[in-house]
Amino acid sequence: MTVIDISPSVMQFLLAFIVVAPLLGALAALLPAPPGLKGKNPDQAVLRHGVTVTGAVLVAAIVLAAGFDHDHPATMQATTDISWIPALDVRIHLGIDGISLPLLVLTALLTFLCALYSYFKLPAGPSPKALVALVLVLESGTLATFAVLDLLLFFLAFEMVLIPMYFLIARWGGDQRQAAAWKFILYTLLGSVVMLLGLLLIGLKSGTFDMVALATDNGRGLTTSVQVIAVLAIGLGLAVKTPMWPLHSWLPDAHTAAPTVGSVLLAGVLLKMGTYGFVRILLPVAPDGMRTFAPYLAAFAVVGIVYGSLACLALARTGAKGDLKRLIAYSSVGHMGFVLLGIATMTPTGVNGALFANIAHGLITGLLFFLVGAIKDRYGTADLDTLAGATGAALYGRAPRLGALLAFAAVASLGLPGLAGFWGEMLTLFGAYSPAEGLSRPAFRTFMAIGAFGTLLTAAYMLIVVRRVCMGEHAPHSRLSPEEQAPQTPDGSEPSGAAGSRPSGSAGSRTATTPQLADIHPYEAAAWTPLAALTVVAGLWPAVLLGLTDPAVQQLLAGGKS
Repeated sequence: MTVIDISPSVMQFLLAFIVVAPLLGALAALLPAPPGLKGKNPDQAVLRHGVTVTGAVLVAAIVLAAGFDHDHPATMQATTDISWIPALDVRIHLGIDGISLPLLVLTALLTFLCALYSYFKLPAGPSPKALVALVLVLESGTLATFAVLDLLLFFLAFEMVLIPMYFLIARWGGDQRQAAAWKFILYTLLGSVVMLLGLLLIGLKSGTFDMVALATDNGRGLTTSVQVIAVLAIGLGLAVKTPMWPLHSWLPDAHTAAPTVGSVLLAGVLLKMGTYGFVRILLPVAPDGMRTFAPYLAAFAVVGIVYGSLACLALARTGAKGDLKRLIAYSSVGHMGFVLLGIATMTPTGVNGALFANIAHGLITGLLFFLVGAIKDRYGTADLDTLAGATGAALYGRAPRLGALLAFAAVASLGLPGLAGFWGEMLTLFGAYSPAEGLSRPAFRTFMAIGAFGTLLTAAYMLIVVRRVCMGEHAPHSRLSPEEQAPQTPDGSEPSGAAGSRPSGSAGSRTATTPQLADIHPYEAAAWTPLAALTVVAGLWPAVLLGLTDPAVQQLLAGGKS
């Protein structure tokens, strides 16, 4: 079944366009004047160029999804296969199936929303030309990662995103941006070197770098020892990008320092590249090696779930280093732990849950980082103690729609039934209850119980965040005095809308005299509404996504055989 009938040649063109157009757009953005677009000034023109290119890529991705044959989601579609380096049998091999298509559309959507947001709210930093070019290069590399079907091309695309993200953090970030950027690049580059060795080992030992052929072979051409070494090497590189505990320490610093659009793209799409590699490469290509390491992967995953949740709980209650962006970054460690747990089960249920959780995390956490960026713009800080102590009636009283949307995103993140965050976590826990043959059921049921405890911790810290930020309630041991608990911009002055916000008298008079903040602006609504709407749609109608991923996962785990 296809929504619209599109010829195979047009589908091929659309996929190639989606991968290449952002790269060409990045080159055009660096020209003295982007072709065909005008603005009040050159900066506005190049920002319009970014919105236009990312919008065209999003439209192409939607058309590609509409032309996708949903009756055969396990079949690679829109394929292009051209010889590139004959001596190494490296080919320009592109294609999509039910696993990669949702990630492709998610990437195109989030990048367009970031470009649209930046058009109206440009991050402070160097030339907008550089910002637009870097975002487009990052989009091209991410889309290529989800579309290529050759191991060496996968590695090149995987690495392509590192430099643009480094500069987004280092040049447009906040406090400690240089240190955070260096930590990000060093961790990911070291992981990538080890991953390359594993990819080369698989390609040289099997005689091909073609991911479809390798998945069909299902590891039969590789000895168990080769698979174990390959999984260890490739898995380390992928685990850094995911990130898996204890290789996660670059993530909180990177998120805290990054500009809003950098945090949205980092959480929404870059982290998914690591888990996608586990599903696309390691599960089908080296199943014996994965079976050897699956219990350890699951153990690290559940430690990450609990560790991330406890770190968030500590930040939410005490405000130590109390940046709200940092808290959401630690929450990603926990959420990606569920994804890794689902992959470690090596079952269709668990892997489908992992893929669903990937998409849900991209939607919800992308929305959360947008919202935190807006709060920081209004208050001049994202410090939890300051936000709780300065606001009186807080967001509910001063910017009610913004407060309501933050509460919505928070309850979606904690896995409320009926929203997207619920299904991924539930399916991964079901997968852990009955793991694949050869894996210890008692061990995985223990992991399931620990993961379920992590969901309770997630609910606890998210509800505390809503109570403090939206209702303005203090932590039990707030480190700020009442005189210090007023919103301030980085230069120490009160932001617009906050003048006179230190009321006296009773609680009732405080609420009555608390001035309003700017609520959701139209451009913010345009950037955030699609994420909120898709969070609801995915929660109420999970079959839309599971109908794509399940047949592809079944075939992948069966070695490419229907």
